[in-house]
Amino acid sequence: MTENAIVRVSEGELRGKVCANCTGNGSYFSFQGIPYARPPLGKLRFKAPQPPDKWTGIRDATQEGSGCYSKSLITNAIVGSEDCLFLNVYTPKVRKLLQVKVGKKIPENSLQLGSKKVLPVMVWIHGGGFTKGSGGTDLFGPDYLVEKDVVLVTLNYRVGALGFLAFSDPSIGVPGNAGLKDMVMALKWVQKNISEFCGDRKNVTIFGESAGAGAVHFLVLSPMAKGLFHKAIMQSGSALGSFIRSKHIFTYELAQKLGIDNHSDKLILSELQKVPIEELFKASQAIWDSFLISNIRPFCPVIEPKSKEPGFITEEPLELLKSGRYNKVPMIIGYNTLEGIFIYAFMKVFARRGSDYFLSDMSLVPYTLNLRINSEPFKRVSEEIRRMYGITGEENLMVKADMEKGIKLYTHNYFLTDIYKTALIHSKTSKFPVYFYRFDLDTDLNFIKKLGQVETKGAGHADDLPYFFKTILTDQPNADSLEYKLIQKMTKLWTNFAKVGNPTPAGQDLEIMWKPAKKDEFNFLSMENERFRLLIDPEKEFVDFWLNLFRKHQVQLSKL
Repeated sequence: MTENAIVRVSEGELRGKVCANCTGNGSYFSFQGIPYARPPLGKLRFKAPQPPDKWTGIRDATQEGSGCYSKSLITNAIVGSEDCLFLNVYTPKVRKLLQVKVGKKIPENSLQLGSKKVLPVMVWIHGGGFTKGSGGTDLFGPDYLVEKDVVLVTLNYRVGALGFLAFSDPSIGVPGNAGLKDMVMALKWVQKNISEFCGDRKNVTIFGESAGAGAVHFLVLSPMAKGLFHKAIMQSGSALGSFIRSKHIFTYELAQKLGIDNHSDKLILSELQKVPIEELFKASQAIWDSFLISNIRPFCPVIEPKSKEPGFITEEPLELLKSGRYNKVPMIIGYNTLEGIFIYAFMKVFARRGSDYFLSDMSLVPYTLNLRINSEPFKRVSEEIRRMYGITGEENLMVKADMEKGIKLYTHNYFLTDIYKTALIHSKTSKFPVYFYRFDLDTDLNFIKKLGQVETKGAGHADDLPYFFKTILTDQPNADSLEYKLIQKMTKLWTNFAKVGNPTPAGQDLEIMWKPAKKDEFNFLSMENERFRLLIDPEKEFVDFWLNLFRKHQVQLSKL
């Protein structure tokens, strides 16, 4: 007998399925491939999403919808389509089933049917540098989180040029950030429909990793997202990161690569909307391939021009943060100890670029310092950084000792500094708690370290993901394993926060009380295999170095 369930949402009826949890603890309802916006095709390419159309009959929601057109995070093959604005809902219970059938594998008495109790909602925003990725179960299986009595929503959003192409003229109607506006539309869908899945629309936590964490922070900063969520978790990213910012100039470079030379923005847009997706993607990849790692990247979030139409973000993130003009909510934010492993992925993508490139002045000096390349101040800053990290210029990043130097430098430069700064400013400008962490778990679940063949102890960029989600890249751990115990601990912290705004509320058997970071006492939770410890001031010597570097060069707020 087919295991399925039918519910009704505002756009029509959905047929989902009933799944046994991979942990062996009960089952959950799965509704996949739900359209939360109209397909962004033709004249809607590059534009803000439109509300979804209604449908007649019962829509199949037993399989995931297509991911957005990009290269796979796993295989690097081109996957997905332009018609990709789908989300997935996983829930332990539903409010009202129109029909349910379960097979022998799943006893009907294991399901929570017709419940009136609402559950906290967690909305996951995937990473991928705003150039790739999806909310699919290959990397983001729901089992571990749903087991903790929350409703999990995962979603796709437009990436690359399709999601972030921008014109500086607001009258064109493409000011940028379509991919971020997709997330807003998905959150509006959640507000409208999540009660049918026993989700509490008044208790929504948004969380994401890497670029997904940056997106979460942009949602915190955006007036467009006001009231659509109530808590935020940012894993390895923030809106202050220079590697997730773009400029309008890349739109014209893309047009030139496609042979579109018209000087009218309106006509350029019209032509770009007609280009076959395969050609558009190939041309945009050629631009991406040429960017310098320390410069702004093409087709990422932009600051939109102010106009009569409401924008997603029209001011610099740092200005909004310091002025306190943002959506104030409780927050968890932190980083992994070996974030800098990501440079080894770049070294494979850009095979022609070796250690000399990744340790060059261009790569070492943050563009957010706004220093003219090869100027005397630029060279002085580069020299200060080299002295701090003991870089002579003779390093080979494929040799372990030099590799550890490179990983530490990139962890601090591209992640810790901006993440720390984000937490510090939020703690000063918001009455809500900011919980800071350092993720240092190191087990067989750390798949990024394996892929990079890095033996240094610690957690690489994205190595935290398998502690929250079932993935095809890691084996299901045994119930008596260290990995399983750490999964239980991490998901307990995150779901406690989603439920009550405190990851370690009284009465929980977590053996630790996680205190918020404060401006005069920067508490953080150090997550280690052996124990979780509450400490003060993560990697203080290096954090102070970077903060002083920015203070010394008097970075203007408008340049950050």
